[in-house]
Parts: sequence; structure tokens; C-alpha cells
Amino acid sequence: MTGELARPPGEVHSMRIKSYFAAAVEDAMAQARQELGPEAMLVNSRKAPPEARHLGEYEVVFAAENAPGQAEGAAAQVQLQGGNADRLAIDVASLKNELEGMRRALVRSAFAPARWSGVSPTASEAYAALAAQEVLPSLAREIVEAAEARVSAARTTVPRAAQSEEKANWRQALVEEVRSRFTVEPSLGRGESPPRVAALVGPSGSGKTTTLVKLAVQYGLASRRPVVLLSVDTFRIAAAAQLRSFAAILGVGLQVLETVGALAQAIEENRGKDLILIDTPGFGPADMEADCGLAHFLSSRSDIDTHLVLSSSMKAADVTRMVDRFEIFRPQRMLFTRLDETESLGPIFNEAARTGKPLSFFANGQRIPEDLEAVTWDRLVERLLGTPASQAASVA
Repeated sequence: MTGELARPPGEVHSMRIKSYFAAAVEDAMAQARQELGPEAMLVNSRKAPPEARHLGEYEVVFAAENAPGQAEGAAAQVQLQGGNADRLAIDVASLKNELEGMRRALVRSAFAPARWSGVSPTASEAYAALAAQEVLPSLAREIVEAAEARVSAARTTVPRAAQSEEKANWRQALVEEVRSRFTVEPSLGRGESPPRVAALVGPSGSGKTTTLVKLAVQYGLASRRPVVLLSVDTFRIAAAAQLRSFAAILGVGLQVLETVGALAQAIEENRGKDLILIDTPGFGPADMEADCGLAHFLSSRSDIDTHLVLSSSMKAADVTRMVDRFEIFRPQRMLFTRLDETESLGPIFNEAARTGKPLSFFANGQRIPEDLEAVTWDRLVERLLGTPASQAASVA
């Protein structure tokens, strides 16, 4: 609808809202115009959300007026009467109500598999939240079913809780199930006595060098621990120059080494330091096949704590492929960068659950050293479920 509509006094109108999915926006619009007529109003168009992607690549939402009498019997629809301002307010309220209804319908139909019958609306919404974060469908379902089982078991031993308390109990069960599937170890080194030796490995562009400097400041200089930086990244001249600049600014030692033998010797020479941090080049598949000497060295040293550094903005399939590719280094922990570039932490959670490798640190920007945080269970659960885990626990 474009512009005002002249209506006879007292005539009742209502809004009809509907989403159309198709491979192209134009196709979805054509479907809407054909069904709702040329006067239908385009409300929104966007890429289809993950939960509805099987219906089509794009979603368009159209609104159209029902003819007088069509609204009868439809309790969810809002009647439109009166002046233009009142009519606009009612239209907006109606639109919100109908969009919420569509969202819930999509949750129940698109997220829950057809054979997964009898699932509660609460469970469907929990599944939806996990799926929207790109948690693997099988893992999301496993978590939701386990949470349902927890709540059902509690119901048999205590009187039925009030609705608000029941919802809080369900939320807490969900939080506990998510927490049980990953571990966190935000530390450096594999022993308590110095030196603590840690190496960062990962693909090019994952942010290893910047993260190394952040770690040097937060876990070395800030604690007044002697730190030395060792770099075997001789492939990129810019990388060595960047690290030299950082080392000069921070006032810490730096050694750029060309061989694995030289790295081993440098570690021995710096046994008097509290913290030794090792920067490595970004390895692609061809690099690993051509020279795995560094991988063999790091994987065979029980005193070196190797962290796999990956960008959280990668696709889920790419994260899995990188984790498997860098297993040749035998990393003990996983460190994710660029959290500021993504809204979805499902791929991180998937790999933590799949591999059992602890998460160590999150880097969420370029500022040094501020944009680095130790991973906590609550932090990841909050990002996955949308509500602080501590709040869920306190409510329960």
C-alpha cells in the first residue's frame, strides 16, 4: 500500500502478513503479488535465516489488507478503524504480533525434525537459539533432549513448579548441558615452574603475531615476569619487522630463528626467563607437506604448550578443516581471534565439543593489550544462548 486509503466510516479492515521464500528476491516478490495482489506492501526482504534456508535462499515479507468481513473469526488480527495515526499504530502492533507468530511457527516447524514429535515449545526455542548460532543440528538436539531429561527427572521428585520457576529450571538445565560439553584452560605453559613455554600455530592471517604480543603484555609484563619472544616466521619479512617493533616498544627480548635446531637452543638459553612465547609462520597445506620439521618438534616437546590460533569469523566447515589439518602440531588448546567480526560462536563450540581440546583465550579486536580475554564457561554460554549463564543460575 502506498499512501492513504479512503475507507467508509465504520468499515473494518485487518492486515494479513505472510513470508515468501524463493531462490531469488524477485521470484518471492512475484509469488506474493500473485497471491496477495498488486496492492500488497513489501515489509522486508533479506537472506533467509539458517533455520529456514531449506525453504529458499531469500525471504520477503508482505502485508496486505483483508477485505471487509475477512477478519471475522481471526482473533489474532487487529481491526483497523479511526484516524490515520490510530490506524498506523494498530497496523504496527498487528505486524509485530503476526511476525512473532510466524517466528514461533518457524521454530516449531523448521527447527524441530518431523520425527522429533512431542517436543515442548521451550525445547524448540532452545534448539532454535543453538541452531541460529550454527551449532551442529545433532549436537543441538542432543543438548536439548538432555536438558529435557534433567527437568523431567526433577519433576518426579518435587512438586510441580510454577510456570516462571519451571522456565528458570529448564534454562538452568540447558546451561548445564552446554557447559558440560566444553572445557576452558586460560593459561600458558604446561608446568608450574618456570620457564613457561607457549607456541602459537595456525594458518596465515589468523592473528598469531598480534595475539602473541597481547599475551606477552598481559601474562608477562603486567605480572612483572621476564619475557622473551622467539620467532621462526622467516617466510614473511613484514612479520619479523612487526614483531621487532613491538619488542622494542615493550622492552622485551626477541630472537628471529631460521631452523628448528636454533629454536631448541634458544629455549635452553632462555631458561632463566619466566615466559617464553614462540611465534610461527602461517602454514598452508603445501607448506605442511613440504616441511613438517617444526610440527614434529613442537608435538614432541612435553614442555611446550601449543595453542592453535584460528579466526572465529571462518565458516564452520573451514574451522573443522583447519583443526584437523593442524593436528600434526598436537596443539593442547585452541585460541580464537576476531570475535568482534562474528555474531556466531557455534563453530567454536562445535570444535571444542568434538575434539575435547580446551579453549584458552579470545581476541576480539586489534588493540594491544586490551582486546584479549581469558575464556570462561559463562562467556561462551552467554554468547550461545543470549542470556548470561550466571543470571540463569541465580534465577534458578
